[in-house]
Amino acid sequence: MGSESINDAPRIDERVKAVVGAYDVRGVVGDDLTEDVVEALAAAFVDEVGAAGTSVIVGHDMRDSSPVFAAAFARGANARGADVLSIGLCSTDESYFASGSLGFPAAMFTASHNPATYNGIKFSRAGAEAISRATGLSSISERASRFLDEGVPSVETPGSVRERDILADYARYLRSLVPLDGIRPLRIVVDAGNGMGGLTVPAVLETAAGLPALPLTIIPLYFELDGTFPNHEANPLEPKNLVDLQKAVVEHGADLGLAFDGDADRCFVIDERGEAVTPSAIAAIVAVREIARARREAPDEQIHVIHNLITSRIVPETIEAAGAIPVRTKVGHSLIKDEMRRTGAVFGGEHSAHYYFRDFWSADNGMLAAMHVLAEFGAQGEPLSAFAAEYSPYAASGEINSTVADVPAAYARVVESFSGRADFDELDGLTVTGNASMDDDFWWFSVRPSNTEPLLRLNVEAATPERMQSIRDEVLALIRS
Repeated sequence: MGSESINDAPRIDERVKAVVGAYDVRGVVGDDLTEDVVEALAAAFVDEVGAAGTSVIVGHDMRDSSPVFAAAFARGANARGADVLSIGLCSTDESYFASGSLGFPAAMFTASHNPATYNGIKFSRAGAEAISRATGLSSISERASRFLDEGVPSVETPGSVRERDILADYARYLRSLVPLDGIRPLRIVVDAGNGMGGLTVPAVLETAAGLPALPLTIIPLYFELDGTFPNHEANPLEPKNLVDLQKAVVEHGADLGLAFDGDADRCFVIDERGEAVTPSAIAAIVAVREIARARREAPDEQIHVIHNLITSRIVPETIEAAGAIPVRTKVGHSLIKDEMRRTGAVFGGEHSAHYYFRDFWSADNGMLAAMHVLAEFGAQGEPLSAFAAEYSPYAASGEINSTVADVPAAYARVVESFSGRADFDELDGLTVTGNASMDDDFWWFSVRPSNTEPLLRLNVEAATPERMQSIRDEVLALIRS
């Protein structure tokens, strides 16, 4: 019987295995990701979400391969009986808006911040509900493998394709959530990185979608949609990709700068001095606003806010001070969306500048986070550096990756060295917290093994730069010895 179980286990085609990850589809165009693979994945997706006889939303970013792949997806979806509602060029959060507001499952073609040679698919069930390996991607992989082997069987009544422009509706909805017409005038440099922010920023923050002008002067940087990313990678998590924006903010005497990644679902903030405001500080600022709004709408509600375990300690402190309950989670995009829905959390923030909103179908939206920052900052008179300082009281190392030949051995060295002088938890990797009383000398660090590479990822935070550096150097020596 055991051998029968092994033989009966679903076989995943190598072409599918190469592109389907834990949370999405991603691979090198032409080598890993091809039209045949996309068509098979589309057919499998329609079957998985039960979309035959109804509609699937398909959107895409500005990469050269995206329209071709979107057309291949439509062929596979139509063959299995689903109509395709094509929303064309869009940001990832636009595709979530379409899925949430229209109630259809969605596929978004993008490789986010990856280089131009990559593309991929982010899937959503109806209502912008995330799909991960644990909640459907495994089944999609199995079906797609079968379709690649046997061909995609067409149903008796195949679907059709129709187009719809949702940009104005998207912009109008975001403005309804965060009105900006009453703030003081702000001068903002926006670096779209040649990504989809070049389409969404003029619609939401300016008048390109036919909405009234806001008290904002936008200075555009790299707004031309270009999937070859001729100026820099559209990955603002890497400091080198913020240099142009930092320089422009200072040169233009701007109040702040905003940087979006390739599919514009993440946003980073730069203050008037050209210095980065940490995603943790942004999460704390937005959390205060979302808690206050939830309290106004439902005074007796028990309010929850999500934060992952490597955001700054200021995030849970701010959530508690505002009268809400912080919920600490593992790192992971789809996981946090699931936890948002499970807890009914009003907001969720990650160290990677993903921000999630209950009023946005628990999906992430970088533009919406930016609007909250503009609303809160624009309602007072201090410069952003002073305003944000309240939410950045501690010293952090940022994420430091170390290539390690024997990850378990390095992990064990850390545990042995800190036993007896720290508290441990293993929610996600290992989090080590100094067991001194809660005073100005606190510290903690997180060590997480990579799922795909022989790496350990280290994040350290402490009350002072000196203590942070001391802990950082000690742990790195243990990891790398």
